[in-house]
Amino acid sequence: MKKGIIVIVVIFYFQNLLAQQNETVDSLNIKTDTAVNLQQALNDTSILSSNTVNSSSSTKMNSVENLQQNQKDTFTALHTKFEDPSVNSPYHTSFVKDGLVIAASVGVTLLGYNLIKNKNDLTPEELATKTKSSVPFYDRWVAGKYSAKANKDSYILFDGSYAIPVLGALLNKREQSKFGQVMVMYLETIAITGSLYTITAGLVYRSRPFVYGDKAPLEKRLDKGGQRSFYGGHVATTAAATFFTAKVFQDFNPNSKLTPWLYTGAGALTALMGYMRMESGYHFFSDCVLSGIIGTATGILIPQFHKNKNLKNISVTPYYEGDAKGFSLAYRF
Repeated sequence: MKKGIIVIVVIFYFQNLLAQQNETVDSLNIKTDTAVNLQQALNDTSILSSNTVNSSSSTKMNSVENLQQNQKDTFTALHTKFEDPSVNSPYHTSFVKDGLVIAASVGVTLLGYNLIKNKNDLTPEELATKTKSSVPFYDRWVAGKYSAKANKDSYILFDGSYAIPVLGALLNKREQSKFGQVMVMYLETIAITGSLYTITAGLVYRSRPFVYGDKAPLEKRLDKGGQRSFYGGHVATTAAATFFTAKVFQDFNPNSKLTPWLYTGAGALTALMGYMRMESGYHFFSDCVLSGIIGTATGILIPQFHKNKNLKNISVTPYYEGDAKGFSLAYRF
């Protein structure tokens, strides 16, 4: 019903436009023809009649031609006004390849969460062996730390980091014109970062720093959640999101003076997250360093792999070996 009303309104509009155009053209032609017809009336009445018929036909043809030209000019003006700026994206995304990578990453993440869920709690005997002297010297200064407030505060930055690439793409006009493409790469970056963290945290047993002291409650020190210090998902995610933002901005705006500041900000936020995770007693120094490296790598390399000239070097193939099934991602340098 609504569509029908819209069609009727459009038809009525063009009918009025045509009528107005005819009136305008007729008015101009009448003024011109009047002088000609007066001169011709003195010589030949029949010629007057013939010219009158020709003038009427010419008026109708000119009216249609002028209407078509006006419509063409109108649509050209609207197209120019509302068309997005012509921006050549430095990236290329593939529905099949990116879809497979994201799907495989989600699958690995689910597997990792299942492994984390099935980890074993520490026994009192095992807890007794968790002494600071058993920790490597470069991590020993973090052993025994615990702060529930620092842990809670770290989630503010952790949750906020997810929004940084989205805001970056919306605030920059060049990125905004390719917003969907940027978000596909961002989703892929977070998916890969998450899968690497969860599968590692599920397979590796390393006690958190608070296990090595008496500041945390005993039940927390014995809980299986305290056995996944390696490595830090918060730090990796923050690094991936912030460095992704800087990398994408640089590729869309290669000559911008803002780029070094974005990379500096990314490094600062990553370091801040690492500091809070150590103060909270959830990760050792080496955990945070490795997490920052992994997150930075995914944040920079995923967009780099999507550069137009490089995507052809990426291949995704199914992987089967015994009971293991998945996908193999290969990049040719």
